[in-house]
Amino acid sequence: MKLKVFETAQELGDHAGKLTADHLNAAIKTNGCARMLVSTGMSQFETLEALRKADVDWSLVTMFHLDEYIGLGEDHKASFIKYLKERFTSFLPQMKVFFVDGTREPKGMIAELTAEIKKAPIDVALIGIGVNGHIAFNDPPADFDTKESYIVVKLDKTCKEQQVGEGWFETISDVPETALSITVNQILASKVIISSVPHAVKAEAVYNTINQDVNNMVPATILKNHPDWTLVLDKNSASKIDC
Repeated sequence: MKLKVFETAQELGDHAGKLTADHLNAAIKTNGCARMLVSTGMSQFETLEALRKADVDWSLVTMFHLDEYIGLGEDHKASFIKYLKERFTSFLPQMKVFFVDGTREPKGMIAELTAEIKKAPIDVALIGIGVNGHIAFNDPPADFDTKESYIVVKLDKTCKEQQVGEGWFETISDVPETALSITVNQILASKVIISSVPHAVKAEAVYNTINQDVNNMVPATILKNHPDWTLVLDKNSASKIDC
């Protein structure tokens, strides 16, 4: 694990965006193309803003979306497709994109995404960490064993509370019960993982991730097993750790 701590979320995002761009450019130089995973949520605002402005030949990049609420359409403010279009993909129309569509029948959606993601390795994955320690929508107890690429998952109470707290839903009862998510093992198959995790609300999850042994009740702990994982924090999310 490589740990970077910055004063502000903006500085964090600028660094993570540049680091991601550097890895994409290295993959393009070596392979002629690059493939990436992209997270959503408030924690990724600054990183995605910096990344979309980076000097990358986006026509050579393929992006995969991590997760989406089942049954939620793009017209809902909490839709991650809506989020990514507004904050990232619409700025880069030349980039090839594979979205997780929550309005599709899950089995068919999973089959299509799996076929595409298995075509070649993911060069760099932007993987946030939730308040409950989840990565993508793999809430505790996360499935560390499945070899599938995408699965249907049930959202836990803390995850739902986070979505309400960030303003995506009015009440916890409005949050869908299930989502379609990339799996832990598919995330770990990425060559490089970068986790942008700002804000004080994530301090406990950061502390648990760093200090606990790998366990599926804090899913992000599994990232410590990856050979090239960079955790990027601001002073608020790092407030409970010694760094």
